Amino acid sequence: MTSPPAQYQLHPAALDIDGVYKYYGSFPALRDIRLKITAGSTVALLGRNGAGKTTLLKIIAGLSKPSEGSVRIGGHEVREQATRAKIGVLGHGISVYDELSALENLIIFAKLYGLPDPEKSALAWLERTGLDRVRDGLVREFSRGMRQRLAVARAFLHEPELLLMDEPFTALDDRAIAVLQELLADAHATGRTIVMSTHQLREALELATDVVLIQRGQIAHAGPRMQEMVDDTGWLYRTYGEN
Repeated sequence: MTSPPAQYQLHPAALDIDGVYKYYGSFPALRDIRLKITAGSTVALLGRNGAGKTTLLKIIAGLSKPSEGSVRIGGHEVREQATRAKIGVLGHGISVYDELSALENLIIFAKLYGLPDPEKSALAWLERTGLDRVRDGLVREFSRGMRQRLAVARAFLHEPELLLMDEPFTALDDRAIAVLQELLADAHATGRTIVMSTHQLREALELATDVVLIQRGQIAHAGPRMQEMVDDTGWLYRTYGEN
């Protein structure tokens, strides 16, 4: 395995991960993770199953506490409430309320984020994700694709500075994929920071400005995305992976 630099830094960091460890009992799921990621970067977080990607994303999101080390966004600890409000998360679970309507779901989240006009924001994102015609329908009656688009709307609703995506394209239908791709492109164009874990290497590498490869809880490689990675998705693992 090629040894990574002690710390990879693009520019002054929007996201600063400093010496993060995570133990489950005596097992180190993450070991000394150090990254500084500039605002506006789209980072492809890669690694095989069990490498530690989801664990790291949960820590960045403030949903899990590191055993050691710290995570800061814009210089502030990620577990501070005001800082967590700057983050949008789209993970494996859909994370919406089945017994509420689509509109009620987004209004609740808009209020939690302190948006000035929750209903206006909710309606705008229902339209953006193609759900405006079913805004009053109960989510439990939605198709999986409709529920997925509602989860996408929830993640982007408050226009977060940092978007964390954990296998975002997994099991999405074609329309949901198209919506998410458009939103990610817009987010990148407007200078938002994106960290995306995925096994769909080609799609991720085409979007990415930077790549982080995690193996057995450690950073095996971190650096700018290179054309070789796009042209041959196995190149990264052959060059920096485990022997």
